[in-house]
Amino acid sequence: MRTHAVLSRIARPAALLAAAALAVTLAGCGSSSAKTEPQAAPSPSPVEPVRVQDAWVKATDKGMTGAFGILVNDSDADVTITGATTELSPMELHEMAMKDGKMVMQEKKDGFVLKAKTSHKLQPGSDHLMLMKLKRPIPAGEQVTITLNLAGGKTLPFTAVAKPFTGAGESYRPGSGPTSGAPSPTASHP
Repeated sequence: MRTHAVLSRIARPAALLAAAALAVTLAGCGSSSAKTEPQAAPSPSPVEPVRVQDAWVKATDKGMTGAFGILVNDSDADVTITGATTELSPMELHEMAMKDGKMVMQEKKDGFVLKAKTSHKLQPGSDHLMLMKLKRPIPAGEQVTITLNLAGGKTLPFTAVAKPFTGAGESYRPGSGPTSGAPSPTASHP
């Protein structure tokens, strides 16, 4: 009986230690959360006054094309988009306007004014960003980087995916229209 008491006194702590070690081992193997938990995020940067949602560019082989999406002004102040740039071509801000009884596309020289806490939709047949004199084709699926220029000198880069679009049959006539030397639509626009 004395042997049994000595073994029990030794076995209990050993069994508890073994159980604890097994629990720690199983917890480490059974959960990969320690390995996949995200790193702490860096300090938040100031919120940009404007963001672009659902951005896309009409895929094309040559010439010119349009960029579309939703401009959202999350700030408490009006923001003016004064221009846009991309490495693929010169760019202009465009609008549709009535001229001589026809809807025509023209440069919007004063920019797009985004009222505080509102959005502004860029879409075919309406306001849009125009990529002029493309240096190369823009195939469907390509990610196109565009930078908006805001009044006051800030810029806002965003990415737009190129998509095939046949909803508007466009026809351009070189050397005509409201922009100097730039093609202008004779039917509708991108």
